[in-house]
Amino acid sequence: MPEITRFYGILIKMFFSEHNPPHFHAIYGEYNGTFELDPLKMTEGDLPNKAQKLVMEWAEKYQNELLKMWNEQNITKLPPLE
Repeated sequence: MPEITRFYGILIKMFFSEHNPPHFHAIYGEYNGTFELDPLKMTEGDLPNKAQKLVMEWAEKYQNELLKMWNEQNITKLPPLE
């Protein structure tokens, strides 16, 4: 699963052999979360609340780019949350 970015110990990845709806994965230590892109929300996982909020803040900023990656099936690196 290709890496998109990494921040505060959270790894963001996406891969295309999966199913719709468009989504990405966030990994934080032993915790995982799956985030749907439209509407933007965590749909599965056990990510702690603080990590969920950080991922949502980052994803809101890059939602259009993430949707473009999904649709074009072309991963590009994105800046981390600062």
